[in-house]
Amino acid sequence: MSEEKDYKTAYEREKLKSADLAERIAELEDKNQELQFKLDRIKNNPIWKASTPARNTMHWVIRQRDRIRNQGSLRGVVAKIKYKQIEKKAMTHYGTESFPSQETRMQQEQAVFEKMPLISILVPLYNTPEKFLRDMIESVLAQTYGNWQLCLADGSDAEHVGLVSSIVKEYQADSRAKKKSGDCRIAYKKLERNEGIAGNTNHCLELAEGEYLGLFDHDDILHPEVLYWYVKAINEENADYIYCDETTFKGDDINKMITMHFKPDYAIDNLRANNYICHFSVFKRTLLDGTELFRTKFDGSQDHDMILRLTDRAEHIVHVPKLLYYWRSHAGSVASDISAKPYAIDAAKGAVADHLRRHGYDHFKITSTRAFETIFKITYEVIGTPKISIVIPNCEHAEDLRRCISSIYEKSVYDNYEIIVVENGSTGSEIKGYYEELKTGSLKDIVKVVDFYENGAHLSQDGSRPAFNYSAVVNYGVSHSTGEYVILLNNDTQVITVNWMEELLMYAQRQDVGAVGAKLYFPDRKIQHAGVVLKLGAHRTAGHSHYGQAGMNLGYMGRLCYAQDVSAVTGACLMVSRAKYDEVGGFDEGFAVSLNDVDFCLKLRNKGYLNVFTPFAELFHYESLSRGLDLEGKNAERYEIESEHFRTKWKDVLDKGDPYYNPNFSLDRSDFSLNVEGYSSLRTQ
Repeated sequence: MSEEKDYKTAYEREKLKSADLAERIAELEDKNQELQFKLDRIKNNPIWKASTPARNTMHWVIRQRDRIRNQGSLRGVVAKIKYKQIEKKAMTHYGTESFPSQETRMQQEQAVFEKMPLISILVPLYNTPEKFLRDMIESVLAQTYGNWQLCLADGSDAEHVGLVSSIVKEYQADSRAKKKSGDCRIAYKKLERNEGIAGNTNHCLELAEGEYLGLFDHDDILHPEVLYWYVKAINEENADYIYCDETTFKGDDINKMITMHFKPDYAIDNLRANNYICHFSVFKRTLLDGTELFRTKFDGSQDHDMILRLTDRAEHIVHVPKLLYYWRSHAGSVASDISAKPYAIDAAKGAVADHLRRHGYDHFKITSTRAFETIFKITYEVIGTPKISIVIPNCEHAEDLRRCISSIYEKSVYDNYEIIVVENGSTGSEIKGYYEELKTGSLKDIVKVVDFYENGAHLSQDGSRPAFNYSAVVNYGVSHSTGEYVILLNNDTQVITVNWMEELLMYAQRQDVGAVGAKLYFPDRKIQHAGVVLKLGAHRTAGHSHYGQAGMNLGYMGRLCYAQDVSAVTGACLMVSRAKYDEVGGFDEGFAVSLNDVDFCLKLRNKGYLNVFTPFAELFHYESLSRGLDLEGKNAERYEIESEHFRTKWKDVLDKGDPYYNPNFSLDRSDFSLNVEGYSSLRTQ
């Protein structure tokens, strides 16, 4: 009878909690609708529309004021403006100025590799404008690597086919299109009917003779060196799938760049959320064995489907971090506006769903994000309700800890968790009073306070407390936890997202994932953490990407809007399975205060696990309130010692660079600015 009563009590408590949550959500939705109504009424007001120029001027003044505040001084603003001017000048070096000199061309044309594979470039044609067609073909003819074949399948209608075919025949007669044997390297087939991008490209494949295949759009342009660098990757890295960086340009001039997309190396979570690989994909023909090239049911996003399937099969996926593909933006192109091809959005979702099912995922949800219709949030199913242990180191700071724990209890909808507070050296009456409150109050069944120095543990031989060691404190807290999953959480954080634990858990449950990190904000909603980049910052150890940017910023190429693979995440909010935590030996106590979280993530990466940043778990982080700034006084000395230890321990990893951060980006800035000093050296590597 007692057990039945306890069950009913627990059930009723859950009902009340769910009802309360539903009520809060409803209130927020009502408030949102009210605000939207008021906003629409204001925007439709004729006075508001007439005042647009004045408001624009006012906002410009405000932005300049904010820039001065953010940079610390007017000098900082001037420095940033100068940097942007230098960056804009550097951009020109990725256009025609990056094309090979006569000397470089001769060297590359005469280069002899052990493997000199024939690369068949597949281009589906459909009513291709003359300018676009000539530019495309000329860019292939200009390649410094000569063992290529251009395969053209033409689905043009009766009105356009005559012009298209005559231009192709003109180039077929061109001596530059001839092999040494005299055979033409340009193969052309007129199709009986247009079968769309997927169908037409599949007909291109019927013409292909190459060991490697490349996919090229009829209105785009290749850099003259792209095949050379790809063949170099085939020889040096045994590459069977290769892609490069790309730019979108306007009109007929590749130097008029709209966006420059510098990509990470292969990252499966990025690829599921966003077809970042896109152009220029070249792959070994054997990857197609037993499968199709393009599947017509995904027409409009056939390349995303193909990339997901073939990279699953590939053994050596190589990213060439050079801007070697020029994507033309014009009316009707996806580069110009995805709404030009709205069916592509549904096709992309279908391609990702098909991929996820092949990998054994069920009951997932794919939704478009605010960044772009084809940049997705993938919501994985949380399996069961495993216990989560939230480990919070604390010394003094009663107000911060209270805010942190209260936000967990009040905001979280996941309820199978415990909180382990690791007390390490507090002496104040306020914090001791709060500990007593936790032990005897309503949270007594959820929160456990463990003393790092209990019974003289961890004291020096003379009985004094040694220097603070965050790693040791964390390891001690985890050793007292009972959860299947662990969240390491700073005491100066505050939960924002009600399902933050689920958003972390859906990734931590995956067998291929190690650590999962959240999106953290400063109190003013500027970004404190959105993933960690190796070698970023003055010490060339690690730094946070998008640091200090506005919270609603989309991020570089939408990166603040989707979950992605990163080298590391901050220990201020980090989830990992207890089994994987133990597998790598927890935190290295040789890193007493700094870089222990990055070191921990690299140990996980060293075991073959992915580390994931998700922007859908959000918290405030009142950074450094508990331990002080790293770069002041003795802390600066300690940080330099730990930095040197980190650089030594992970030298080989650091020398290779961060695979998720393109080398064309500056390591001195966290906003994905160009590496204006290094662009010339990157071209020759």
